[in-house]
Amino acid sequence: MIYWEIFVAFFIPGILGYGGGPASIPLVENEVVRNFEWMSTQEFGELLAFANSLPGPIATKLAGYIGFEVGGYVGAGIGLFASIAPSLILMILLGGILIKYKKSPRVKRLTLFVQPVIAILLGVLAWNFWNEAYIGIGFWQTAIIVVISYFLIERKNVHPAFIIAGALLYGGFFL
Repeated sequence: MIYWEIFVAFFIPGILGYGGGPASIPLVENEVVRNFEWMSTQEFGELLAFANSLPGPIATKLAGYIGFEVGGYVGAGIGLFASIAPSLILMILLGGILIKYKKSPRVKRLTLFVQPVIAILLGVLAWNFWNEAYIGIGFWQTAIIVVISYFLIERKNVHPAFIIAGALLYGGFFL
């Protein structure tokens, strides 16, 4: 029964929390503090402060921690799954519809309109990464890492995960 309660406690905020994690925090608090009484408001506030200090989505961090506290490792897994299940289900359903109508002229036009937006967003992200790296380690080291990465990925067909791992090792040992 406790596992069902964990599932419900995080599935409902996942459905109703439009806008992602920050929008679902009050809903999670309602389920955890008021509905199931697994923790006090003070404890939830401390957990929220701690979870905000860690990287990653807030909803999954809350679900994992609270699920673990209430139901152990299985509870943590159920909480995590319940927090991502609404988005997962919606993506599967919408993906199925998109695949069904992929030859439709409207869907093709939609794809043509979305591709430049994604390219611009990725470009902005890459530019921000470049600026952060440039400020952090300097121009020449950043340029050398970029050139080596490009050469290994494009010319030698090295998987990007190995490039990322190599850059992490380089940063860990030499910076």
